[in-house]
Amino acid sequence: MRHRTFWILVSLAAIAVAGACNSRSDVPPVSIVPEGGGAAANAVGATGTSTVSGSITIEGEPPAPETIRMNSDPVCVKEATNTETEYYVVGDGGGLGNVFVYVKEGLSGSYPASGETVVLDQQGCRYTPHIFGVQVGQTVQITNSDPTLHNIHATPAVNPEFNTGQPIQGMSMERTFDQVEVALDGSPMVPFKCDVHGWMNAYVGVLDHPYFVTTGPDGGFDIGNLPAGNYVIAAWHEMLGEQTQNVTVGDGATANVSFTFTVG
Repeated sequence: MRHRTFWILVSLAAIAVAGACNSRSDVPPVSIVPEGGGAAANAVGATGTSTVSGSITIEGEPPAPETIRMNSDPVCVKEATNTETEYYVVGDGGGLGNVFVYVKEGLSGSYPASGETVVLDQQGCRYTPHIFGVQVGQTVQITNSDPTLHNIHATPAVNPEFNTGQPIQGMSMERTFDQVEVALDGSPMVPFKCDVHGWMNAYVGVLDHPYFVTTGPDGGFDIGNLPAGNYVIAAWHEMLGEQTQNVTVGDGATANVSFTFTVG
């Protein structure tokens, strides 16, 4: 309640200032984020010819999605198009979505950060995408597409924490992460939350290379443009933790790796 009261006051102050200063030429415009963004970074600087492909499946009966009660904010009730939790996204055949798959060990050399901006949107009082990855130094653009107050509160273990309010629809900001941070010593990836709407959360994995992807509901994944070599491939799920497997892939070849997460 204290968090919500604080951010409501911030919102009112920002709106009042915006209204009072509307005629001034030096007031910066609200930044509108274009459509786009995705759950995985492009393999910028990757020149290999090998691929690691596979699938993530779930064994057992995962808990059914729960309905999120958004009654604390009437705007959320109106704007929301998805009111179910996203902890377990299971497709036909038991494929598991929202799993972050990445090369954990085996790479050498350095990879420049992708110039593509990754967009984290607050829409329908949810974070979209829910699970995603970026490279160290890659721009993350965070926008508020809702006509209500949100605040972006990231609580990394390694990178600096930040907590910023976005009281006006269309507001955006940019952030970068300077250090690798992904499932370190059993910790989660970098968590995002909204202190105003407690059900809103997302996770980002920060890596110093472009070899990562987030699975869709079918659980399938492809990590391409890898140099030939021996690798440790990791798969991380927010409720089920991380699994790893060793894989060897030759030039121009495709290696297959499958992970099974068990519930119940």
